[in-house]
Amino acid sequence: MKRVKRLWAAVLALVLLAGCAPGRTEPLPYPEPAASEPGKTIAYVPLDDRPDNVERVVYLAESLGYALAMPEKVLYRTALDGQPKNFDSLQRGEPWSLFTWVLEQEAAGCDRYILSLDQLHSGGLVASRSMTGYDIELPGGGTVQVHSMLKKLLTALSADENNVVWLLDSVMRLAPTVGYEGGTLEDYNAIRAFGALPRRTLEGDALNLEDIGESYWWGPNGENLRSQTKEAGDYEAARRHVRSRDRKMTLSYVVQDTLSKPGYENFRLLTGIDDSSLEDCIQKNEIAYLRQGLRTDSEGKQLDWLLSGVDDLAFKAVARLYLDETGWTGARTAVTYLGGTEDRPACEYDFQPLTEIMEEHLAFFDLREADTAELQILVLTQPEDPDQMNAYRKHLIEALRDYRKARRPAILIDASNGTYGTVVYEALTRDTELGYLTAYSGMLDMAIVTGTALSHGVARYAVLKNGGGTDACDRAWARTLADSILKDFCYKGVVRNELLGYIRNDLGGDPNNFWAPDLDREDLLQRLEEGMKKETSAAIKNLERSRLITSLEPYAEKNWGGIALENYRFPWDRAFEIGMDIRLGEFQ
Repeated sequence: MKRVKRLWAAVLALVLLAGCAPGRTEPLPYPEPAASEPGKTIAYVPLDDRPDNVERVVYLAESLGYALAMPEKVLYRTALDGQPKNFDSLQRGEPWSLFTWVLEQEAAGCDRYILSLDQLHSGGLVASRSMTGYDIELPGGGTVQVHSMLKKLLTALSADENNVVWLLDSVMRLAPTVGYEGGTLEDYNAIRAFGALPRRTLEGDALNLEDIGESYWWGPNGENLRSQTKEAGDYEAARRHVRSRDRKMTLSYVVQDTLSKPGYENFRLLTGIDDSSLEDCIQKNEIAYLRQGLRTDSEGKQLDWLLSGVDDLAFKAVARLYLDETGWTGARTAVTYLGGTEDRPACEYDFQPLTEIMEEHLAFFDLREADTAELQILVLTQPEDPDQMNAYRKHLIEALRDYRKARRPAILIDASNGTYGTVVYEALTRDTELGYLTAYSGMLDMAIVTGTALSHGVARYAVLKNGGGTDACDRAWARTLADSILKDFCYKGVVRNELLGYIRNDLGGDPNNFWAPDLDREDLLQRLEEGMKKETSAAIKNLERSRLITSLEPYAEKNWGGIALENYRFPWDRAFEIGMDIRLGEFQ
């Protein structure tokens, strides 16, 4: 009898996984028509040209019925050392042209904006970590002060009371970028160690720009960090880094000070804390200073936010813009942690425990934890007890199956930082229905992973609750989910490791820059395509036999269509991340 029950349970599991799909529909040509509604355009200046700031933001916006208007790529692209430059001269974006582009969108009648300040005042995130001056070059010659440019832009956008403007800023990470403007790994390690040292705590009137700049050089007990860096031979590198931090903080102040004046009530400032440290580090006083400048409205509602994570800022802004426009009043949610280490940071680049990062992001999206929840959030952490890894993995699978059976929307977050290897991905692919998930994110520090998963998951949940989704919106959302799953499970979990070994061991090259030394990039693309074709097969089959929720009231589902991947690329000619186009068949 037990054998019969086990066999029947297995059959039910297979039926659940397969759904009732009538058959695979062939993927359509790409790109498809945009999913946006007439007049719902967001003028968007990306942080840089990586997929998290471009393609994936496009997918998310289209899944909510928006179209993104963006400047030419050459105006916001970052080039590492030795790579082809923008206009044959710049390794970064071109702020003056971007400033002009935004004003052109305003003149054309746009009323929604998401603008990355690091791009507008520095030419991108990487450039903002190294720039020390305040002059912005003009394309035809001459310069303009970046302070006046920023103020003029904000003033122009504030003149139209119908504008909604999201400004994205960052707290600079502890060290500049390797392979940019000559930066070496030795420089990075030295400056990161310098940045991670505890600093004197500033409070009250002492929490000002001048004293923050001086605090960079002093430990909590009066330790002279200038002397320490001079003795170590790192003083000049540390001094340049401090000058960059001074500039960055000054520009953040200019924006906060401007927004504090009347007329900027429709502006939102979202600041992300870049790669941090477990220590009481150089960011401490910067964070405290920026936090005291966050605005609330007359009813106490928060207008500005300071959260962990930078590469997810655009996701959060797009999602929150949609929630605000559709009258979002929040939702009840249940957060379940599996692994037992949620009470501590997930890695050395997080400065908060998982629970604190989650709580701050729940507040940003107006999510309330409750026993009876509308939305489920499942977080896999590093294992408290390595001997229990199989048990944590089993509980993960069981929980997802329970949510599926109960028709509960679920967000899955992998905060384990690869400690389970690929076995978790293999189990999820084999034993669950991946295409049923409302959102998934993993394989990075928890600060980015949390914002990414919740942005996509809460926005999708709101669409399902609102009942306003279209087939085009559903397809755009499906791309966001497929992109996350296939890149994590297959590229980051397997193919990237194979490429890293090939580049380092067989070619003697640098996986972080295919131009230094110059590698055969066509060969690398071919290996990428071959590796992904092999490794994505099982996950694609899982998605193709999945069903996706298309409405909650009334409840409805559709079958995924066929999936094809093409146009693989290495956005920064490095192995860290990839881009790819995703073609989908008709949903049924």
